[in-house]
Amino acid sequence: PQHRSFMSEILARRTALEVKQAQEGDCLAPGKVYIALPDYHLLVNSNGTLSLSQSKKIHFVRPSADLLFASVAASYKDRAIAIVLTGTGRDGATGVEAIHQMGGIIIAQDEKSSEFPGMPNATINTGNVDFILPLDQISTTLVALVMG
Repeated sequence: PQHRSFMSEILARRTALEVKQAQEGDCLAPGKVYIALPDYHLLVNSNGTLSLSQSKKIHFVRPSADLLFASVAASYKDRAIAIVLTGTGRDGATGVEAIHQMGGIIIAQDEKSSEFPGMPNATINTGNVDFILPLDQISTTLVALVMG
């Protein structure tokens, strides 16, 4: 949390989408990827803006996928899509339950292609996952879902 994150620069090298660290009040826009600032929770508001919070850590982490997913579920209901990729712990598993309850879609990276399968496995174990996919199939599935 005390150091600058290079995540946006790393991801920008791998996608044609614009990647940026989220700022308070940013408006969601097509073709943009927003990265949480170190030590801040990232939340999506129903008016399409982003908020940053330093509220308590969830499962010992900040930012928390659980809080992000819960805010997406509340804001976008059945249009929400959550993707849980490789990572340790179980962050995200509670948040995907909120998305599932609102009729959204959940994708989890499969164990074989995950370097650290804790987060995707915790998500899969909720029983609320719609797709369990290898990393190289997630983007095409996401595009197909979004394009209808």
